[in-house]
Amino acid sequence: MTTPPSTPRTFDAVVVGGGHNGLVAAAYLARAGRSVLVLERLDRTGGAAVSTRPFAGVDARLSRYSYLVSLLPRKIVRDLGLDFRVRARTVSSYTPVERGGRPTGLLVGGGERRTRESFARLTGSEREYAAWQRFYAMTGQVAQRVFPTLTEPLPTREELRRRVDDEAAWRALFEEPVGVAIEEHFADDLVRGVALTDALIGTFADAHDPSLIQNRCFLYHVIGGGTGAWDVPVGGMGALTDALADAARGAGAVLATGHEAVRIDADGRTAEVTYRTADGEGVAAARHVLVNASPRELAALTGQAPPPPAEGAQLKVNMLLNRLPRLRDPDADPRAAFAGTFHIAEGYGQLAAAYARAAAGELPDAPPSEIYCHSLTDPTILAPGLAARGMHTLTLFGLHTPARLFARDNDAVREELLKSTLAQLDAHLAEPLADCLATDADGRPCIEARSPLDLERDLRLPGGNIFHRELSWPHAQDGTGHWGVETGQPNVLLCGAGAVRGGGVSGVPGHNAAMAVLDGTGA
Repeated sequence: MTTPPSTPRTFDAVVVGGGHNGLVAAAYLARAGRSVLVLERLDRTGGAAVSTRPFAGVDARLSRYSYLVSLLPRKIVRDLGLDFRVRARTVSSYTPVERGGRPTGLLVGGGERRTRESFARLTGSEREYAAWQRFYAMTGQVAQRVFPTLTEPLPTREELRRRVDDEAAWRALFEEPVGVAIEEHFADDLVRGVALTDALIGTFADAHDPSLIQNRCFLYHVIGGGTGAWDVPVGGMGALTDALADAARGAGAVLATGHEAVRIDADGRTAEVTYRTADGEGVAAARHVLVNASPRELAALTGQAPPPPAEGAQLKVNMLLNRLPRLRDPDADPRAAFAGTFHIAEGYGQLAAAYARAAAGELPDAPPSEIYCHSLTDPTILAPGLAARGMHTLTLFGLHTPARLFARDNDAVREELLKSTLAQLDAHLAEPLADCLATDADGRPCIEARSPLDLERDLRLPGGNIFHRELSWPHAQDGTGHWGVETGQPNVLLCGAGAVRGGGVSGVPGHNAAMAVLDGTGA
């Protein structure tokens, strides 16, 4: 929509970018009685958290980019009165492997007895399962204590340390490379790999990277909701952003799609945002500007020096199947194996080898990836006829494929990587995945792949980085401000994933930027 002629030119707040964080900020501010304008470049709101029908003539609404929910606080859902639900997955993960020439695997979830038996069958003893329980009891305790702080003013490092109140856990997650703790707890290579994957989603790092970027990634993946559980959004990810748009609009915010912000001029007390539409340029004045874009975009809009370049490191693949494929592991039911996270080539040694090869500028020989099936938990994303025929979606997320590898020829490298990634999956299937793929109205296989460069082009994610930049620690550091959304200009706030405590589908930066405006700390 375009801004109605009756809309005043001056607003209390202009939000640049209509992704989920921008919509959260707009809804909070509008509900507090502030006049709010949201400027969105695309013809729809939602950003990367959208549901689309990517396959011609097929009524399946896939979460095309973001796809699971863990970091969204229930507080935001309650505060904004969102008509939005999630469902827990019955299985956490399944990881196939060949041991002693025999296909087998590790199933985590589906009940304590089932999980214990799976560990024992894979490793030959009870030791690894007991270690698993100890390790995740530790992360669970940290989650309970850290997650509630995400929607509070930034604690200092020492305040957060006191809140965690467990020196061993603090050392394992905040001070030493997470690979140390994983190797201390687990002996089995596959179990170690399954634990490590949470440190590598969208993050290109080794288990022992001294920067601890992998620790920050791991922390955000295990604290969500205070439990670390990753849930399925009912109706797809677009159900969340549709609900947020309704909440913002219902509270009085103006959502202007097809409006691209091109410049921000601010003096600390007032601001003007210049935007471009198909009909020309316009200017909106405001007391505050909240930028739901990357730090790089913020710098470009304000004429500041850009931050260090960011780089994504993932392959995203969406698929629609006529049926779930059968597995080589005789003990694995596909409906259980694909219900959680299906790990492929993610043993500890395999992850290290893939990282080393990618760091040397080559595609991994055995690309690691993980898959999940949304429609097993929530079939509402499929038209009733598709679900009745046993069709299912699959979402694949590949690791250790930094954007630099695609620079020479994005299309060719993407196809090469997709082929080798699916070959790793096929090695554990009793039938080729290609035989299970549905076809669209034009007879083409229902599969699409996106590289980091594709995400940069389509969504303006810097370098294709799904977090906009390296994830931050969830505590104050020099220059992070009161809420972690502050910038060099007092009345310009960063409410996107690149804010402190940003990243993932959380709404946390949007909430925190709105709070900074409402409590006066954001000028």
